[in-house]
Amino acid sequence: MKKPVIITDSSSDLPRNFIDNNNIPFISLVCNFKGQEIKDDFGVTLSYKEFYDAVREKEMPSTSQVNVQTYLDSFRTYIDQGIPIIYIGFSSGLSGSLQSALLAQKIILEENKNADLTVIDSKCASLGQGLLVYYAYDLLNRNKSKEEIVSWLEENKLKMNHWFTVDSLDHLKRGGRISGPAAAVGSILNIKPVLNVDDEGKLAPVSKVQGRKKSLRMLADMLKEKMAPPEDQVIAISHSDSIKDVNYLIGLLKENYRFKDIIVNMIGPVIGAHTGAGTVALFFMGKGR
Repeated sequence: MKKPVIITDSSSDLPRNFIDNNNIPFISLVCNFKGQEIKDDFGVTLSYKEFYDAVREKEMPSTSQVNVQTYLDSFRTYIDQGIPIIYIGFSSGLSGSLQSALLAQKIILEENKNADLTVIDSKCASLGQGLLVYYAYDLLNRNKSKEEIVSWLEENKLKMNHWFTVDSLDHLKRGGRISGPAAAVGSILNIKPVLNVDDEGKLAPVSKVQGRKKSLRMLADMLKEKMAPPEDQVIAISHSDSIKDVNYLIGLLKENYRFKDIIVNMIGPVIGAHTGAGTVALFFMGKGR
């Protein structure tokens, strides 16, 4: 039996060198930026710096879901060679792209009843999704079977914690997460919301704190409250051009914990279009979300 291939998409926000070093196939999500349709490919076509510089200058990018044909083309590349596929997709609670992947799966299975294609709704985003891919590749490299990898992913995906804070409320207002008056008052009072991704894979406001450092400390507090044993863990931090705040958060975490590793990367333009500049997000495995 051929070794499976694990495919993800660019909302996983993994470092590009990790993608390249592991030869990870991926689907590029689409960002509409300065009147052009840009493929999100982990910072190659559109650099993170160019994107966030423009956002800070009031550019308002938007996003489009991936069409069915894109998934068909990617999946058929491997199915035609008899290679089993595990696709770890962006949360269905945040994007319609997973529905396109499921429709592509249905078409392929109608064409070829022997096709071995599993589509996993990660219920995750950014490096929460990326960590699932990281662990899946670790299992693959340890010669675990496709069934074992799929089983692990389904059993553990809702243990992946997502905790994040945003610097500006403008993009949450534009996305309908908060009202215009609430955004105005919050900006005046320097209110920083803390949010997570819930079991349905949707954004959920959790708390509001006054001041940036307090919001970052709350992320560290959530890790303390919810994390599984840290010595065995790789944790991840994604950010939208906020490396000083990331370093502050890492400093807080290292005061009390030692981790197997910490992955840090920028948030790509598809998710960044909805969070704006100044977002910091922390991801780790817990007993639940």
